[in-house]
Amino acid sequence: MSRIADRFAALRVRNRTALVPFVTAGDPCPAATVPVMRAMVEAGADILELGVPFSDPMADGPVIQRASERALAAGMDFGKVLDIVREFRADDAETPIVLMGYLNPLEAAGYAGAAERAAAAGVDGFITVDLPPEEADDLAREVRAHGMDPVFLVSPTSSDERIARICGEASGFVYYVSLKGVTGAATLDVDEVAERMARIRRVTDLPVGVGFGIRDGASAARVARISDAVVVGTAVVARVEESAHAPEALPGVLAAFIGELRRALDAATS
Repeated sequence: MSRIADRFAALRVRNRTALVPFVTAGDPCPAATVPVMRAMVEAGADILELGVPFSDPMADGPVIQRASERALAAGMDFGKVLDIVREFRADDAETPIVLMGYLNPLEAAGYAGAAERAAAAGVDGFITVDLPPEEADDLAREVRAHGMDPVFLVSPTSSDERIARICGEASGFVYYVSLKGVTGAATLDVDEVAERMARIRRVTDLPVGVGFGIRDGASAARVARISDAVVVGTAVVARVEESAHAPEALPGVLAAFIGELRRALDAATS
């Protein structure tokens, strides 16, 4: 079993919904990311999504776009993202790390080389936002060959046929994008999410995580009751942006927010 599968199995025994925060690697500077990752885990994060900065993050709203811009300006690239993972793994061999980003950096690195290097650094999975499952065979094959999970996105507009196709290609977990549009764009409709979750669960036994539109403890708690994982991106990155001038303060800032979310999730599922 992968680290992701192990983590979800352990959480299931405890009746605990996974908390999955997202940060962009290298934002606001490379030295800040590992302390932030460690602080979020200590505060209750179960899986970490680490964004690979990209110059055209088409699925992301302005908050995460600016995070990519700051990270790229600080000199981040795919290799340096893996350096961050490697540094984190020196003290944490348990917490799953999923790289989330776009296809171009992986194409530039070469699928086989990117997968081999990522696995060696301690990566557990890939979410490639702009790679549809119909075109994912080559990358997914390399990811699986190196013991990692290709995680795919299901959208609010996905048909039942397409949901089945996506779930058939995925491993680790399935990521349900709860909103139409970009990250940070709208208000969450939990009833609609619940209906979509039921459709996804009819065709897969994989854990299903929900992301986009989760802003605080209250919205996280509502989603925790119907999902296996709650993914929080824009609300985390917004706090990074607010404290970008003082990166030494970021571990404390994000630990406080992740702790708030953890308490809300645990209260909702207890």
